[in-house]
Amino acid sequence: MDADDGRNTPWHAKPLDAVAAELGADPVRGIARDEAARRLGHFGPNRIESAKTVSAWMIFLGQFASVVIWVLLGAAAVSATLGELGDAIAIFAIVVLNAIVGFVQEYRAEQAVAALARMASPRARVIRECRAEVLAATEIVPGDLLLLDEGDLVAADARLVESSSLRTNEAALTGESTPVEKRTGELAPDTPLADRANMIFMGTSVVGGTGRALVVATARRTEFGRIAQLLETAESGTTPLQRQLDQAGKRLLWASLAIVVIVFALGVLRSVGVFEMFLGAVSLAVAAIPEGLPAVVTVALSLGVARMVRRNVLVRRLHSVETLGCATVICTDKTGTLTVGQMTARRLMTPAAVFTVTGEGYSREGAIFADGVERSAAEDPELYRLLRAAAGCNEARLAERNGEPYVVGDPTEGALLVAAAKGGFDSAGLEEAMPKIGALPFNSERKRMTVVRRQGESALVLVKGAPEVVLARCTHIADGDGAREMSEADRAKVLEANAIMANEALRVIACAERVFERHQAVPESQDQIESDLVFLGLFGLQDPLRAEAREAVRKCKRAGIRVVMITGDHPDTARAIAREIEILGHGDEVLAGADLSRMSDDEFARHVPITAAYARVTAEDKLRIIRGWKKRGAVVAMTGDGVNDAPALKEAAIGIAMGITGTEVTKEAADVVITDDNFASIVAAVEEGRGIYDNIWKCLSYLVAGNVAELLVMLAAGVVGWPLPLLPAQLLWINLVTDGFPALALATDPIEPDVLARPPRRPESQIMDRGFFRFVMFRGILAASVALAGFAYELQMRGDVDAARAFAFTALVVEELLRSFSARSTTRTIWEVGLLTNIRLFFVVAVSFALQLVIVRTPLLEWVFDTRPLDPEQCLVAIGLGVIPLIVIQTARAAARRRLAAAR
Repeated sequence: MDADDGRNTPWHAKPLDAVAAELGADPVRGIARDEAARRLGHFGPNRIESAKTVSAWMIFLGQFASVVIWVLLGAAAVSATLGELGDAIAIFAIVVLNAIVGFVQEYRAEQAVAALARMASPRARVIRECRAEVLAATEIVPGDLLLLDEGDLVAADARLVESSSLRTNEAALTGESTPVEKRTGELAPDTPLADRANMIFMGTSVVGGTGRALVVATARRTEFGRIAQLLETAESGTTPLQRQLDQAGKRLLWASLAIVVIVFALGVLRSVGVFEMFLGAVSLAVAAIPEGLPAVVTVALSLGVARMVRRNVLVRRLHSVETLGCATVICTDKTGTLTVGQMTARRLMTPAAVFTVTGEGYSREGAIFADGVERSAAEDPELYRLLRAAAGCNEARLAERNGEPYVVGDPTEGALLVAAAKGGFDSAGLEEAMPKIGALPFNSERKRMTVVRRQGESALVLVKGAPEVVLARCTHIADGDGAREMSEADRAKVLEANAIMANEALRVIACAERVFERHQAVPESQDQIESDLVFLGLFGLQDPLRAEAREAVRKCKRAGIRVVMITGDHPDTARAIAREIEILGHGDEVLAGADLSRMSDDEFARHVPITAAYARVTAEDKLRIIRGWKKRGAVVAMTGDGVNDAPALKEAAIGIAMGITGTEVTKEAADVVITDDNFASIVAAVEEGRGIYDNIWKCLSYLVAGNVAELLVMLAAGVVGWPLPLLPAQLLWINLVTDGFPALALATDPIEPDVLARPPRRPESQIMDRGFFRFVMFRGILAASVALAGFAYELQMRGDVDAARAFAFTALVVEELLRSFSARSTTRTIWEVGLLTNIRLFFVVAVSFALQLVIVRTPLLEWVFDTRPLDPEQCLVAIGLGVIPLIVIQTARAAARRRLAAAR
């Protein structure tokens, strides 16, 4: 026997004797201990090992995988070679600081598979050689006979041998929100994972009943193990911002090389010394690179992370912040993401009235209403009897953990207890007042459950189950405190109410009762106990939508983002939820996982854009859906909370996990964690992402425009034959201080109010496109003009090159500082944006302005910046020149707004 061997017929489709024979196991006695030891040596421990790990050093070195970083490191090396140690140290410090910040944000980025191992059951009960033993889950081998009881965590994938009302919670694996009833019969080979009722799976839990099962797979051969392998093959790729910054870096690199060649050639043609021209050209190339760009991008992203934490969004990978801003598709899990993740009674029906129930989840907050009036069990006999049946025919109990309510037992039964509490029925004293004297458990064949309780001298039989099954056993219907014979009209009314609830995607449960008086003996026959019942009413239950989810979906639509729902639930449930939350629109379809698996890639590609919801999907299906959208060029965000979501989260451009209900595996695979499990927080994250991109664009355009101005000044002087207007120390001061600090302040700019009213930017768009270059060239030419005008004026009037340099230096610095206010918006004027709405920028500009005056007014600093002190008159003229570009830009912007307003 080798469980690694490929099988033509899956385990769930084989007869039990064939399963036992292939495993070499006895479904009664178990396997021998020496055989178990041999198999443990062959198959290895039952734990999911990580196939690969990423060391902290590799994560740190990964921060240098950027063309911009390489260019800066090259510039630092050249500066050091030429003796400009100050320049080299400053540039190198910026690069290292940027890497450290990125490393801190991304540490523990590759821990998803390790988290799977932490989810495995620590202990398991097995039968070996006819004796029950408790073993560490790592010692379980194929062929072991598992013993299953309520509360157990399943240690391995296994085929059921015996099942007594066995129910398991598989939400983390399949996304199915309700417990799954298990049975032993064989199934069709193509049965979807969520419908394999004769199998139990590693990492799921037993919520009720008992059973025995033969282990068919352990460790990485289990369904959990397959997910671990999917995690390893999933690739998230680089983010749009990373790609665009790399493109920008390449363009800056080629521009720098071109500048070196041009300036060097001009100098040689003017018979300037070759070595001297080489030094000048390289200095200019270093000046052409915006040294502050990596730091500005990192700060913009880090500040966005801090803002997101305040909005319940925790970012694990820094560049994912910006990626949210260009998301075009959000593939969202339903259970626990769009919905509360806790079964809740939404409708009640008694023979006399239909009720609505408020509140969500297992919290007792809420009430029962009929015709807009709150009702309670104390004032309505029929409602009392219905709630009593729901609480009395029940094996669950309500408890609290850290102040939060939860259910011990079946979630559906827990929802019935909560509904009874909302109606004022005290289930806590039920056992004392009406002790249980017998029970007939629920199973998939009977589709009902019965509890017999002592009520004074009588016996009260309480029944709940599938409406069609319970109704068939009812001969009477409740009428106040009593009962009357059920008519065909009564049956038709109940069936109509059942159909209405089912069409609303509610899970419907019927309740009935029968009283055996003191002189009547309770029959031993199950059929007799559950006959001649009195129909009490219906419960309509649902995992309800989060209160804010619908509005969050609407915001996504307004922002141009397509929302796609992915769930393990039945297609009808998926369709009803998708329609209710407004994901399913006209012409959209709901696709089941079984249909998806039969489609070719080309056929599936045609369905991708018109499918609004997917139902009964596996982890592989989710991965295929994400890849289908990526092939269409979409930037896909994937949200989820279950283990089955983890591979898709890693494959998506941005994976979003739920912080409360999300499994550890999902959180580790995700880029972003929503700490309040609120779908609306995703919209806040998108808003922040778009705002961060806007700020990065502002910073980049501001920095590059300044570099363009410096290049034009130096090139123009070379063409005309003037001395160099700016020296290396002055260029570095402008790049790192006068430009750098205002750019950092721009990175903190508040988000524009209309950021969610725009469509997502195209992922293939370039941050440095034609519009960008027109924008920066116009501003660079203006800035260069005032600097050159000042340099020429001083050089002509005084003939002092050092004074002319100080004058041009000051005019350019003033222009750069004032232009930072203009850079805050491409459409609004300074007075519309407000000078004090970014107080950091205002403070930085004021301090930098003061420092510039100190430099050009203090003789002691002459040797540092190679300047001459300027008198007050020269300072005023230089400041006046620096203001001119700002006036021109604001005038042009105001005129453009007036033209736009007139056109409307």
